Amino acid sequence: MCFIDGVEADALTWRHHPVEGKDPMTPRAIPLEPEDFDTNVVQELIRTKYPDVTVESVSVFDSALSTDGDQRVSTARRITVDVDYGGEASHDLPRRLTIKVARPGLGDIPLYDNEVSVYEHLADELPVMVPRCVGAVRDKSTSSFGLALEDLRVRDAEFPNVLTPVDAGGVEHIVGQLAILHARYWQTSRFDGDLSWVQPHTSGPIHDLFTHEGGVPMLVNWEVQTQQFKRELVESVGETASTLLQKVNAAQLHQAALPTTLLHGDCHIGNTYVLPDGRRGLLDWQLSARGFCMHDVSYLIITALSVKDRRTYEDELIEYYRQQLTHAGVTDAPSVEQLRYEHRLAAAWCFYIGWLTTPLENYGWEINVANQIRLATAYRDLDSKTALDDVLAKGSR
Repeated sequence: MCFIDGVEADALTWRHHPVEGKDPMTPRAIPLEPEDFDTNVVQELIRTKYPDVTVESVSVFDSALSTDGDQRVSTARRITVDVDYGGEASHDLPRRLTIKVARPGLGDIPLYDNEVSVYEHLADELPVMVPRCVGAVRDKSTSSFGLALEDLRVRDAEFPNVLTPVDAGGVEHIVGQLAILHARYWQTSRFDGDLSWVQPHTSGPIHDLFTHEGGVPMLVNWEVQTQQFKRELVESVGETASTLLQKVNAAQLHQAALPTTLLHGDCHIGNTYVLPDGRRGLLDWQLSARGFCMHDVSYLIITALSVKDRRTYEDELIEYYRQQLTHAGVTDAPSVEQLRYEHRLAAAWCFYIGWLTTPLENYGWEINVANQIRLATAYRDLDSKTALDDVLAKGSR
């Protein structure tokens, strides 16, 4: 069984609606295909958070899987539906929902547990903007999950990616939001209590997925072997897929001994959105984790800014981050010098996990290449190789 806030999924009525010749109490997987999202399915999903809501009709607006970069789809499928509600219980619920479900053929991955947990347990208290969640369910017995989120396009949100010009001011806004997020959970004792499900970077199912030879390393090896631009960018910084993995692990072990906080975990510019008033929020929390702050800050700065602008503004942005961290109440904030050093180490994960893992069909050629160029160039500019070699050498003593 899966549990949501300690309640068995059985009690959440995640069941078949009556079909002739079938037991109406037979459990079913959360659907993967748009045509299967009928009134009953959507109502059951919403009732995981709003048990009194009635859904009268549902129509599919659009859906996205792999679209050569047009709709930014990777490990989950997105199905957008228009919903008509009945009764007063649903008067303030969004009428257009984007429902995230498992990606067909990907299998049962721990990223799904992670994101459902974030929206189920933390979304209402996070001090940063996130899409409103109106339903969340995870059923490991069927390798499925569902997240019903407001469709931000209704609010005229824009979704930048590495091809979108983003100036230092826009990045500064998100850096400030990260500082507020990190400050809220800085060294919190809740990691030993109600947030014990938040995994560190050095152990747990997601760590195993990223380090086991049959998991992400196998995918990275395949990408580096078969995509010439990835292979030559790795070679250009004096690394191999294998040595980069070693350095990611060394950096994360080192940073695990530093102050930890709640991380977004996958904070590239493509996982952000901007509203017409200029406010920016964070999407896609599948890699949320307990770790060191520069994991988020470094990935954002490197992917959001052009090479020229990163070289110009990254030191200022790191200084600004620390300033906002202290303003938010962190009394033991690392020095600017330490943050800059950890920025050099964090570049390994950004380069290796960030985009070497990503097949071209997920985001398209140009987004993939542009991210890889920015990440490899930052790794070289920051002389991350030397810094990480030193960490490895110290760890072997």
